[in-house]
Parts: sequence; C-alpha cells; structure tokens
Amino acid sequence: MGTTDDRRTARRALIVIGLVLAVVIGLGLLWSTRRVLIWILLAAFLAMALRPLVDRVERRLVRHRATATLLVFLAVFGLLAAVGAVILVPLLDELGRFADRAPELLRQARAGQGPLGGLLDRTGLLDYARRHGDQVQRYGGELRQPAVELFRGVLRTLAGLVTVVVLAYLMVLEAPWIIRTMLGAVGAGTGVRLRRIGRGTSRVITGYLSGNLLISVICGLGTYVVLVLVGVPFAAVIALLVGIADLVPLVGATLGAVVASGAGFLRSPTAGLVVLVFFVVYQQVENHLLQPLIMSRAVRLNPLTVLVSVLVAAELAGLVGALLAIPAAGVVQVLLREFGPVDHRRGDDVGGSDAAGSDRRG
Repeated sequence: MGTTDDRRTARRALIVIGLVLAVVIGLGLLWSTRRVLIWILLAAFLAMALRPLVDRVERRLVRHRATATLLVFLAVFGLLAAVGAVILVPLLDELGRFADRAPELLRQARAGQGPLGGLLDRTGLLDYARRHGDQVQRYGGELRQPAVELFRGVLRTLAGLVTVVVLAYLMVLEAPWIIRTMLGAVGAGTGVRLRRIGRGTSRVITGYLSGNLLISVICGLGTYVVLVLVGVPFAAVIALLVGIADLVPLVGATLGAVVASGAGFLRSPTAGLVVLVFFVVYQQVENHLLQPLIMSRAVRLNPLTVLVSVLVAAELAGLVGALLAIPAAGVVQVLLREFGPVDHRRGDDVGGSDAAGSDRRG
C-alpha cells in the first residue's frame, strides 16, 4: 500500500515539475520572440481593419481577391505616402536652409551675436563653452555613438513596418481560406459562434479606427485655426503632424503640443503662449468630452473601461499597448458577451439580426 502511494506521489510530482518546466520554457519562447509576436499582432490588427474594404472592392469592382487586395493596399499606403510627402518636403526644405546658414550662425554664436549667441550669452553658456572648449568637443564626439544606435533603431523600425505590411497583406489575401478552414475544423454550432465573434471583433476595430481618426481630425483642425490666427508659418504642415501624433493615445496630444508650441515660440513669445494655452484647454476637452463620447459610441465601451484599459496597457506594453488597448478591451467585451448568460447573448443576436435585416432592406 505504501509503495503504491509513493509511486502516485512521485508521478504527481513529476507531472507538476513537467508542467512548471513547460510553462517556463513557453514563457521564455514568448519573451525571445516578443518582437515577432508584436509584428504579427499589429499585422492582424491592420488586416482586420482593411478586410471589410477589400471584401467590398471584391464584390463591387473586381472579382479577383488578389487584385482587390492589391488595389486597397496601394490606395491606403499611397495616401500615407502622400501625407508623408506633404510633411517631409517643407521639413527638408527648412533643413536645407538651416544647413546653408549653419556656418554663419555658428560664427555669430561664438562671437555672442545673433539670436543664438545672445541666448548663450544671457544664460552664461557662452563663457562656459569658451572655458571648456576641449570638454565640449569631447562631449560632441561622444554623441556619435547614440546617433549610430538611433540610426540602427530607425532601420529596425522600417524593417518592422515592411514586415507588418507584408503579413497584413497575406492575412487579408488568405482570409477566406483561413475562415473556411477554421469553420470546417469545428462543428456547426461553434462555427456560428466564431462568426459572431469575428463580426463583433471587426466592428470593434473599425469603430476604434474611425473614432480615433475623427478625434485626430478635430485636433488637427483646431490646431490649424490657432496657428493661422497667431501667424505661425507652415501652419498646415504642423497641424497635420499634430493630428497624426494625436492618433497615439495618452501621449499623442502632448507630443503634438510640444511641436506646435515650439513653432509658436519661434514665432514670438505671445504666439507660443497662446498655442500652449490652447493645448492645455483642448487636452481637457479631448480627455473628458471627445474621447469618452466618441469612443464609447464607436467601440461600445463605457468611458471608465476606455481609460483604465489604456493606462494598464501602456504601463505593460508601452506605445504598442496604448495603441491596442481600446480595441483589445472591445474584443474582450465581445468574448464576455458571447460566453456570458444565454439571455444576454440571445438579445444581442436578435439585435444583430434585426440590424442585419435593416441593412439588407436599406
């Protein structure tokens, strides 16, 4: 009897040890491949956002899936390239002008003349630079290494973007086959449930993108009006940058405020102060009025859930977490509704069927 109990105990201990080792190895693999997993997650997010548009183009314009997918991706990224050109062309022009004036500005700064030289003279930095010229030169040499690392980071980011786009393209292209395979591998009842989850998830992601885009448009238009009123040059380009930065939850509007306020202070202290006050007021309006109102209707989440999900995800996963927090919370809500009480699920199904019927009648 004792020997049998000892064997059972040893077997259970081995099973527990094996499970612990499997969990540790699995977590280690996840951590080692976290960058690739993030790319796949972003690609899936992009694919789910573009798939309805591809399906619509395939039904109404072309009958070939590959052609419809290619047309949609070319249109979307062509638009993004045009926006990037609108931003980069004036920026590169200004950088060229600055490079042409750099020797004269440096000469004036060393002599304590010009705006930069006057600023260095008032702050005492000019005397410090003159007394510690060798040390300043050594610091400049030490900055080369961070610059090299920054360049490598930019290359990795570009490689990641290309990978995400390719993965999203393949996901959208193979979406019908993937759906048929998954539904064929499960029973009829489970297939119906998976379709409901897929429709709910697609609705959440589409609503999040449209709501976030609407908020960014409002932010960009407000910024443009303020910059034009105070006479800041390149108001349209700066407002476009602010609108793009505002797509990032939590920190986007702050980054945009730094850019726009800096441009305002370069114009004049009064202009910079006006722009800064505008962003302080707008940040409160966006956080307490626009964000809860628009996102709660677009994603069907209450404002508290929106705020908590963004804060927690940003703390755990940084910028990527902040970007995916709201749609992830919406997907969790879809799953909870689907696997929740039967009465709630039936009510949702009835509503969804009625809505679908209304769409078909419309």
